Parts: sequence; structure tokens; C-alpha cells
Amino acid sequence: MTEPDVAGLQRRLAEFAASREWQPYHTPKNLAAALSVEAAELLEIFQWSTPDEADRVMDDPERAHRVEDEVADVLAYLLQFCGVLGVDPLAALAAKIDRNELRFPVGRPPGRSKDATENGHDHSSE
Repeated sequence: MTEPDVAGLQRRLAEFAASREWQPYHTPKNLAAALSVEAAELLEIFQWSTPDEADRVMDDPERAHRVEDEVADVLAYLLQFCGVLGVDPLAALAAKIDRNELRFPVGRPPGRSKDATENGHDHSSE
């Protein structure tokens, strides 16, 4: 059995949706909303957990299964969103990492970008 790849998973998701005639509902707005909902469901697993409990979430088989299911849902909607808009998710991530390596050089305090320290503003959330 071969390892899944992004393009293959996107193809499977598109075929799954097409066979059920779901494409009219898979608009960028709807997929972004669904992605947000699934990310919130992932966060819900950790709601009210202490940092130590959160670190051990995968030790409980039931919670581990929930985490894996929500990760799958988040990734599925993200891949469908990228497919609809023609975004290469791996290329987008690689480009973002490149930009972040320039913005946040090694040795700079966390949360402080190069731009922020030069201009007196903190843009770390951008």
C-alpha cells in the first residue's frame, strides 16, 4: 500500500463530493466555514484541560481517536478549500515558512518580528 499524497487525497475528496453531487455547496465561503467549525471541534477536546492533561491527550484511546478524527476533518476541508481555489497547500506552506524565517530570525525573542522591532510595532499575529 502506498503512502497517501496531497494530490491523491484531494482527488479522492473531490470524487467523493462529486459522486454525492455536493459540489454546489463546496464554495470557498462554505468550505472556510466548515474548516473553522472543525478546528473548533478539535479545540473543544482540549477545553478546560490543564497543559499537562493536554500533553497526555493521546494516552487515552477514546480521546486520541477524537483528536485523529478532528484532525482528519480539518485537513479534509482545508484540502477541499485549496482544491476549489487552486491553491497548492504545500507550496503555500513552504513560502510562508520562508517568509517567517526572514521575519523571525534565530535569537529574536518570541512574538517579536524583525519589522516590529524596527518600527516599534508588534505584527507577530499577521
